[in-house]
Amino acid sequence: MPEVISGTVTKASGDVTKRLPIAETRNELLQLIRAHDTTILVGETGSGKSTQLPQFLLQAGMARGGCIAVTQPRRVAAISVARRVAQEMGVKLGSEVGYNVRFDDTSCPDTRIRYLTDGMLVREALVDPDLKRYKVIILDEAHERTLSTDILFAIVKHLQVRRQKDLKVIVMSATLDAAKFADFFRAGKIVHIVGRQHPVQVLYLPEPVDSYLDAVLKAVLQIHAQQPAGDILAFLTGQEEIDTLQRLIPERAGQMSGLDGPEKLVIVPIFAALPPEQQARVFEDAPAGSRKVILATNIAETSITVPGVRYVVDPGFVKARSYSSRTGADSLQVVPISKAQARQRSGRAGREGPGVAFRLYKEETFQSLPAATVPEIQRVSLTSLMLQLKQLNVQQPQNFDFMDKPSTSAMLRALELLLALGALDSEGTLTSLGRQMVRLPIEPVFAKVLLSGAELGCSQEALTIVAAASTDPIFFTPRNKQDSAAQAWKPFFSSTGDHITKLNVFKSFLEVRKPDRRRWCAERMLNFRSLKKAVDIRAQLAQHLKQLKVPMVSCGSDTAPIQRALLSGLFINAAILLPDNTYRLQASSQTVSIHPSSVLHGRKPRCIVFDELLRTTRRYARNVTAVEPSWLPEAAPMYFHGKTGNV
Repeated sequence: MPEVISGTVTKASGDVTKRLPIAETRNELLQLIRAHDTTILVGETGSGKSTQLPQFLLQAGMARGGCIAVTQPRRVAAISVARRVAQEMGVKLGSEVGYNVRFDDTSCPDTRIRYLTDGMLVREALVDPDLKRYKVIILDEAHERTLSTDILFAIVKHLQVRRQKDLKVIVMSATLDAAKFADFFRAGKIVHIVGRQHPVQVLYLPEPVDSYLDAVLKAVLQIHAQQPAGDILAFLTGQEEIDTLQRLIPERAGQMSGLDGPEKLVIVPIFAALPPEQQARVFEDAPAGSRKVILATNIAETSITVPGVRYVVDPGFVKARSYSSRTGADSLQVVPISKAQARQRSGRAGREGPGVAFRLYKEETFQSLPAATVPEIQRVSLTSLMLQLKQLNVQQPQNFDFMDKPSTSAMLRALELLLALGALDSEGTLTSLGRQMVRLPIEPVFAKVLLSGAELGCSQEALTIVAAASTDPIFFTPRNKQDSAAQAWKPFFSSTGDHITKLNVFKSFLEVRKPDRRRWCAERMLNFRSLKKAVDIRAQLAQHLKQLKVPMVSCGSDTAPIQRALLSGLFINAAILLPDNTYRLQASSQTVSIHPSSVLHGRKPRCIVFDELLRTTRRYARNVTAVEPSWLPEAAPMYFHGKTGNV
């Protein structure tokens, strides 16, 4: 029988932490965790479980001689929660409390509470299978079911058996199928922390809308004009949409008669790639007499709790990766959310008082949504997962202890790709190249690009290109300035395509004095933050390559080695020009078009390779480079055997 512990969510004032529901149950909760090796903890977002429970455990001495790991599916949550806990404990971030996300680690040997993405804990397990530094592992936001989360479930489950009562495991979420998780982990106790959710009025549209982005804009302005005080949380699918509305909302507000001026609206974005100091703005109160409008991706559904929100605008969509094992194509597309996500979004309006959720779709549409989101492991490429399992000496991945097993075809397709990349031999065993690839914190295809770059004499250029691919877009186009932007970027353009164009931007950026770089970027409509992040990522990847004893060499002005290195890793995304100016993917026979943002758009190279497939009304290849068709069999002989007869 699940243990139910009651608490109430009240308006934060004074000592906020003492008013959180979990604070009222501290002793009872610690007693239950001490009595059981594994505990399933279900508590509403905002109940304090992510910030307070690790502190309770530390104070109770349950991390003595080690550290508490708290995993998060998203880097934004890992960073923001670590900052909050360090502040509450009165310690410097990076000392007793730290975080570790990809390309950013603030923890140290003295760290006792360590927030990290689930992917980073998986990477630690590849080096130290017993995760000896941790006395407690808290798997937070477990319902998100990312690829890394699912492999971590199995790793931790089996680790607990090996360590024989030397490790406490706590699985936490705001919403999950507790019985399913308890059965998988053989958990001793399911605990529910019951908070008080204020009533939320849910409103639907009578008819569907043509553009959900336009509908969000109108809804935000309508709320600002007609509704009492309270902040607005609007969900969007990605950074581009957030940037667009961040510009349009004040502009349209200023044009509307009878509406408080745009200065009364404080627009605050929140998405995964936003720098930590800018992420922190979402938690600040709006100035007196103003209303905060938070433009967020789905990270605001459960990963973070934003104070002050009384109105939620939900267009009903999310951007998600999907993979077809039949075609071998991994694509990014905007898809409808699930009922569970819709309820989470609406619930954000009732944390501190009665609220209103504006669902920008019909009620019949809500009823037709799937009950829950399909776990990533059943809808994305498994190449990275299969490589990690091989490093963990799992020779038969189909027999691995998955909570929800992926399809056999998806696993076989991933193993086939790893074989073609040279990461596995014909027996399915990791090669020396595969062991190098698994140590690089990037997708296997990009790891192959880096390692091929050394062989082809262009490791410096490959390093820069992979670093740029690991950050946000470096080009941005202000509204109505497309022509000016094109002129500003022209000096960087390369006829070979987008990767070498970005390489040219990066080289020019580094030649500018550090104090002048932000202004230099603004004048050329380049994203300073993305370029600065690429510099940091490049430095960290360079350290990994140094540890692998990979030589750093340059090919100078010769681009052919770079094109060949890109093809060696991205060959699955190679495509041949057709008479109608579209391209046919050699791996799957799908047709794609070059994305309008590409420098190759409107040109007709005979053969291309790209690193992202975007699916909207048609399939678009993004980040495109021209290659020679004759290079395909050389790049992956096993993969293109029999597929290149009409190249």
